Amino acid sequence: MPRVFIADKLETAGIELLTTSGIEVDNRPGLTGDALLVALQSADAVIVRSATKITAAHLEQPGQLKAIVRAGVGVDTIDVPAATRKGIVVMNTPGGNTISAAEHTIALMMSLARHVPAADAGMKAGKWDRGKYMGTQLTGKTLGVIGLGRIGREVAQRAIGLGMTVLAFDPFVTPAKAAELGYNATANIAELLPKVDFLTVHVPLTDETKSLISTKELASMRKSARVLNVARGGIIDEAALAAALKAGVIAGAGIDVFSTEPPAADNPLLSAPNIVLTPHLGASTVEAQENVAVEAAQLLADFLLRGMVANAVNMASMDRAELDGLRYHIELAYRLGVLQSQLAVGPIRKATLTFKGDLARKKTKLLTAAFTAGLLEARLSQGVNLVNAELIARERGIEIAETASPKRGDFASLLQTEVESEITQTAAGTLFGDQYARLVQMGPYRLESYLDGTLFVFTHSDMPGLIGFVGTIFGKHSTNIASMTVGRTGNCPGGQAIGVLNLDSVPPQEAVDAVQAHPHVSGVTVVKLPPQGEVPGWMK
Repeated sequence: MPRVFIADKLETAGIELLTTSGIEVDNRPGLTGDALLVALQSADAVIVRSATKITAAHLEQPGQLKAIVRAGVGVDTIDVPAATRKGIVVMNTPGGNTISAAEHTIALMMSLARHVPAADAGMKAGKWDRGKYMGTQLTGKTLGVIGLGRIGREVAQRAIGLGMTVLAFDPFVTPAKAAELGYNATANIAELLPKVDFLTVHVPLTDETKSLISTKELASMRKSARVLNVARGGIIDEAALAAALKAGVIAGAGIDVFSTEPPAADNPLLSAPNIVLTPHLGASTVEAQENVAVEAAQLLADFLLRGMVANAVNMASMDRAELDGLRYHIELAYRLGVLQSQLAVGPIRKATLTFKGDLARKKTKLLTAAFTAGLLEARLSQGVNLVNAELIARERGIEIAETASPKRGDFASLLQTEVESEITQTAAGTLFGDQYARLVQMGPYRLESYLDGTLFVFTHSDMPGLIGFVGTIFGKHSTNIASMTVGRTGNCPGGQAIGVLNLDSVPPQEAVDAVQAHPHVSGVTVVKLPPQGEVPGWMK
């Protein structure tokens, strides 16, 4: 029975979904130190919120841990590169708190526009300062949105409903798509900032987005402008924002998130004027808490029980239908990787995968990861799988490249691989009958060979009697030949050729040496592939 450790408080609906799915639940929120480490190592998966931080040290010896799910959007409390390196899938729940976070953004914007918190505090202090709290209406104003993900789009739609103009920047959304959604797009942030009355950020916290809005950016805005952050603390530089508010560079700010939570007593925002602060309430609604709990639980039920991956931040997501449809192609790619690993001479520098025909229209990232896993596993002591294969390759200086051509050639689908080491070797494969992996090209030679078990590969002169000689050698050494194929560079006899024998056992070195010694044999390689039907653990 799979085991899930719940590291932070999770709504009952999520826990019930896990238990009714047949998953053992270890519900102990708040663990730290060695207790947290042991709980992580003893679980197949863990669910975290924003309180528990999963560091590289926690993952150094991950035990049986296979997946981490963040019940929320941001994964900045999880060392994603460390998890990826260990082959652990990291997933999040981007949809569960979308509406709540968008509504809280609008609430902060309205509070700023009409001075609601200050007016409330004044009333409760016995004051009636109508003139002091002159506000501004939102209709007719321009809202700048940085980041058009789920939450950014929901905020933008609500702003349009309030009669605002939306000006947006997102490097992954084209101006045409933005216009289709009802927004005006800018080429960069610098172009957007001077034009907006309100600014809201909805991007993840990364090295690139840390202090995205700082002194220079704030100075470029209108003095009447107000900024909002319901995304992640640190995207807006806190010290720069406090200074801008005190100097009147901008008119106000609404902040729900902080670089350190809870903020330290000396955080300059706590004493800044014209600011509305809330304690990370973006997802703090009954609906959002239940939604993310259920979504997180469902992600793990699908992953642990059905092999599905959704909302992953460190690998390609795949649903059951995709996995079933790609299963044999994934195995083909993996076996080609294992083959190429043994054909390479010296360190591998680069691998290029070319997807041809119908294969070019499929989710090729999974196939590339499977090939890379096969390419690396025999050369590494650490576990390699679909999650960490490409990262490990990059760390070792191996470039992995993809190309695709939907045009069909001799086969409806073909995966061609080229690996550069001290030599450059090409190997291509396809599926016969949609499930039987076949090797159909090695270097310049065309052939048809099984991709399983022990392969004896020899290049030779295309001449009579040589095949009989090889068969006699293996018969003499009691090595049974299960099948054999010979490939030529062209259709005419003579010239160079390649032979591939599928053997029932690994041949003794004496047999290999005897074939290699033949004057018309130019090269010999023994390749050990998994037996037919055997797949790596990450495919089971």
